[in-house]
Amino acid sequence: MKLTQSVYAGEYFDPEKTLESGQSFRYRRQGKGFSVYSADKACVVYREGDSTVVLSSEEDKKYFENYFEKDCDYGKFVAAAKSCAVPAVSAAAEAGKGIRFLRQNAEETIFSFLLSQNNNIPRIRSIIDKLTLTLGKRKEFLGESYYTFPSAAVLAEKDESFFRDLGAGYRAKFLVSAAKRLAEEGTKRLSALDTPSLVKVLTGFYGIGEKVADCIALFGFGRQECFPVDTWIEKVYRDEFGGTEKDRHKIAAYFRERFGKESGRIQQYLFCYKREKT
Repeated sequence: MKLTQSVYAGEYFDPEKTLESGQSFRYRRQGKGFSVYSADKACVVYREGDSTVVLSSEEDKKYFENYFEKDCDYGKFVAAAKSCAVPAVSAAAEAGKGIRFLRQNAEETIFSFLLSQNNNIPRIRSIIDKLTLTLGKRKEFLGESYYTFPSAAVLAEKDESFFRDLGAGYRAKFLVSAAKRLAEEGTKRLSALDTPSLVKVLTGFYGIGEKVADCIALFGFGRQECFPVDTWIEKVYRDEFGGTEKDRHKIAAYFRERFGKESGRIQQYLFCYKREKT
């Protein structure tokens, strides 16, 4: 295997903050950095001086450059956020300027965020680890074994009891339903939809509400105009924006209208900032 490096300005790529921001769940600390897994691929991310390096196979270089948004000017994103009239947004952007947005595999994201409901990150990661170990294919990168994320077709062969045994609990029935549907339909047609239509279709999946649909659209389909609202964002809305609305649908609409096409990035800055401060 021929290895290659992609180098990023360290100021705008903090591996730890990025990976622990709640966007994705398949990574582990290793040596001076992190091993990162997406679909059937793996890379290693680490800091080196003032830079962040992504080490991957030459074959997977473009995949991970897309995954970590190498083509985006994060200095521009952060500057725009910091110029916002809301002090909390400026502070959140400065504190979180090392957080990069992850362009993830759509199918994997759907299953991952189905598991995220009323769950914590360590437990989500544990369930996904068991899922890949049980149904994924074993591969190696830099002498370390890892397992690929199983396809919807493979997942569709399993029943609820299988997923319950992995720790999915009541979410098992959601996984079974999604697996069968995605095995038949795939995600290509979803990618072709405009964002409101995409979110509407996603909420039609058994067990997917608006917040999870927004997360999937944002992290799995790159729809930056989405603004997922959870408990932390509700706190931001009340504490930093003086909001009084209690309906999450209306809160999300408020933020989308305010931040437009950069809603997703602003959401990440605010979410991480509030979570770290509290």
